Amino acid sequence: MSNISNEEALAYHSQPRPGKLATEVTKSFKSQRDLALAYTPGVAVPCLEIEKNPDDAYRYTSKANLIGVVSNGTAVLGLGDIGALASKPVMEGKAVLFKKFSDLDAFDIEVDTKDIERFCSVVEAIAPTFGGINLEDIKAPECFEIERRLVDRLDIPVMHDDQHGTAVISAAGIMNACRITGRTVESLRIVIVGAGAAAISCGRLYRHMGVKNIIMIDSKGVIHTGRGDLNPYKEEFAIKVPATQAEAFDNADVVVGLSRPGTFSVDDIGRMAENPVIFTLANPTPEIFPDEVKKARPDAIIATGRSDFPNQVNNVLGFPFIFRGAVDVHAKAINMEMKIAASEALANLARTPVPDYINEIYGTEITFGPDYIIPKPFDKRLIVEVSSAVAAAAIRTGVSRLGDFDMEAYRKELGERVCIDCQPE
Repeated sequence: MSNISNEEALAYHSQPRPGKLATEVTKSFKSQRDLALAYTPGVAVPCLEIEKNPDDAYRYTSKANLIGVVSNGTAVLGLGDIGALASKPVMEGKAVLFKKFSDLDAFDIEVDTKDIERFCSVVEAIAPTFGGINLEDIKAPECFEIERRLVDRLDIPVMHDDQHGTAVISAAGIMNACRITGRTVESLRIVIVGAGAAAISCGRLYRHMGVKNIIMIDSKGVIHTGRGDLNPYKEEFAIKVPATQAEAFDNADVVVGLSRPGTFSVDDIGRMAENPVIFTLANPTPEIFPDEVKKARPDAIIATGRSDFPNQVNNVLGFPFIFRGAVDVHAKAINMEMKIAASEALANLARTPVPDYINEIYGTEITFGPDYIIPKPFDKRLIVEVSSAVAAAAIRTGVSRLGDFDMEAYRKELGERVCIDCQPE
């Protein structure tokens, strides 16, 4: 935001019309006949078809391409609990990203309550409108219970992106860092600094991909079973033997910072193993800036949450394409296998030759290596590779409603959605 003035930001959001979203009509509406088809009496025909077979809603309505972006505004970006209404510009922005990156339409829904059950009841009641629900900017630990209840109650994909987006993208980076440093995922010793929504989800996903040794650190130190102040989510990562932060970092292969500036230090990363993988993801100010990391550990592979350093862990690499794949196969959920598939697709994509238009956008020749382990957000291939991988995982694990599915035709369709050979706007 350093090069954007307050006046410019406000003008962008207010002119020429307030907000960043509008609706459009997707069918011809130029004649009396069009009116009769769009509304009464023609509209009754698909209504009756859907009454007989609810899955026909995907065939005759916008449900097949519509995501609900839902928040109560309790954990908005770096702004904290600013309330439902004040969160609306962010939720509109998320809807813009859905449309621009994956051609999914989205409505933002701001629910003015902090009560878990009331929030869930509202979302459950409006869920028939949507093909998927993207939960956004809901504080921990309430976000875990909200997501759990909605996943259990709804038959459409539900994902809290603040949790799972970071997990999916960082997992892809870790996979590629392992390839560069000659490690295996199973052998990793990972320290996670932070114990909020993203940290818990990262830990769960890393375990699912085979990591056995994870130490989590919160504001009171290493999480261990001897502490009496742990919630159930932190207890999942409690180690049996108490340890200091310095001991946690001894010979660690990876640190994933999901906390705030200064929560781990140059001394800490100095204790790590050779060729450490250091993800300093606090945003906008990392736990440690990359130049400090490089000075102390020139052998490190580094990622941040910022766009002005290499290897940005950016959730826009995940959620548009995860939901695209899930919705397109009429999935009932987004399961762990679908998230792992997204991570693997991202990791694989970063290892392929980079298109010329990406090199032109970033003004440099980009090749796979320590400074490029995660794809760039404007890579048009993301929608094809990630969405198709997610769709295939949904079909393979039985959460898709579809039977026969032509994956090659689907990949071609995905490429056509955002014109894979075109320059981004």
